Amino acid sequence: MIRRRLLLGAALAAPGLARAQAPWPEKPVRIIVPFPPGQAADILTRILADEFSKRWPQRVVVENRGGGAGAPGLEAGARAAPDGYTLTAGTSGTLGVNPSVLPRIPYDAERDFAFIGNVAVLPLLLVAHPAFPHRTAEAMVAAAKAAPGSIDLATAGPATSQHMSAELFAHRTGTRFNMVHYRGSGPAMADLLAGTVPLMFDSVTSSLPHIQAGRILPIAVTTPDRAPQLPDVPTIAETVAPGYGAYGWTGLVGPAGLPEPILQKVNADLNAILREPAVQARFLDLGGTVAPGTPEAFGAFVRREIAQWREVARIANVRLEG
Repeated sequence: MIRRRLLLGAALAAPGLARAQAPWPEKPVRIIVPFPPGQAADILTRILADEFSKRWPQRVVVENRGGGAGAPGLEAGARAAPDGYTLTAGTSGTLGVNPSVLPRIPYDAERDFAFIGNVAVLPLLLVAHPAFPHRTAEAMVAAAKAAPGSIDLATAGPATSQHMSAELFAHRTGTRFNMVHYRGSGPAMADLLAGTVPLMFDSVTSSLPHIQAGRILPIAVTTPDRAPQLPDVPTIAETVAPGYGAYGWTGLVGPAGLPEPILQKVNADLNAILREPAVQARFLDLGGTVAPGTPEAFGAFVRREIAQWREVARIANVRLEG
């Protein structure tokens, strides 16, 4: 009787055991992008989704959930079942900046996610109208110190990566600018091109065509290393602020509790994709550089970003409603 019960128990357990050991994924995987279609994070994630779909037995689809500074999309990703079928594109804004500037943020950027890997780093750039008399970061800093608050500096809006990079620049160089906030980088760039404002922090992606046409001048790059698209433009770190580093970036996360085998598989496949020459070239065309690495390295990177922008938000008193 005991033997019959043991055999029956084994038979009943076998289907569940088989399911638990089935290869992942058994159904389509979705990646939540917390922005509308067409933004950098969306474009880069769609490239990844296509590449994952070539490697996995199931399709990978992108689901856009825009609005609210990306917080609703991140919340949806954090609350999803930790089974590997919902991943999220986490960015410099949603993971790095939001924890310090949103008073009622609906997720914990450090505890609610399993960090899979960084995808791309998108350098920002300090650019000037050709009429601006100072052509180097050193000369610009000297002019700003001579007349604090007298130089207008455009941003894409409060708490954007462009704004936070400018505030970090002011803090690290001991300068003060008149920050002019716009509703996006497009309107800010339009006023820079018109000469209404003399300076702006913007992405390499959107600035590059205007630089190539001679309509604006590049002053310095925000990343510690020079941008491959503009190898002759020095970095802020090598000119006026050693150790300065500000990025736009996009990475991949899952809900906390994501099974380790799935996390490691996605990370390995992600890194393989990012090492493909065609993918690297595509990212360069879009103004970014690939950033393969381990889950542990990505988690440490995100925590450093949170700490840096928390300090900048405190010093500059940057807060958003929400």
